[in-house]
Amino acid sequence: MGVPLAAPVQGGLMEEVEVGIEFSLTRIRGEIDTVVERLARGETRALARVVDLVAAAPRIFVLGAGRSGLALRMTAMRLMHLGLEVHVVGEVTTPAIVEHDLLVTASGSGTTAGILRAAQTAIERGAQVAAITTVADSPLAQLATATIVVPAAAKLDRSATVSTQYSGSLFEQVVVLLGDALFDTLWQRSGSTADELWPRHANLE
Repeated sequence: MGVPLAAPVQGGLMEEVEVGIEFSLTRIRGEIDTVVERLARGETRALARVVDLVAAAPRIFVLGAGRSGLALRMTAMRLMHLGLEVHVVGEVTTPAIVEHDLLVTASGSGTTAGILRAAQTAIERGAQVAAITTVADSPLAQLATATIVVPAAAKLDRSATVSTQYSGSLFEQVVVLLGDALFDTLWQRSGSTADELWPRHANLE
């Protein structure tokens, strides 16, 4: 059961909002639904391009900072379950990226220094870069072979005009969904059954 709370809205006015887990779930779901609908309408070419890049790459590397990086780790796990060779940048067993490999990155701002350095290195080695960001003309987007522009609030945007959630939460949630959609598309294309994927799940946990 939620409780009313006075909260500031744009223009400095106060409005009464409900506070409670049910309200939060509904609000967050609504924001995610809006972004996914806009992606499905406006980013179809970019989405398809990233799917094709992953499918064609001999090896996939993923890199993101903070929660975006955690979201991409989830994607890496699912691609491994599919039988693809995938590496998380920064792990001690991650090899050097080389020609024809693919680096998948996520940065809301598209300006994260470490990610930009990695993208530049990947390009210099002949690899390709796929980017997920909120800024279409960001430095990361300019480096990328394919860019998915997520219409979500940037990390430092506290205006609550694009998202009422804290920091880059909406972007990070959508990165998880995009990763699962990428996996699901490739899985359906492969024709493999769930039983055929299951033996690749970790058994040393």
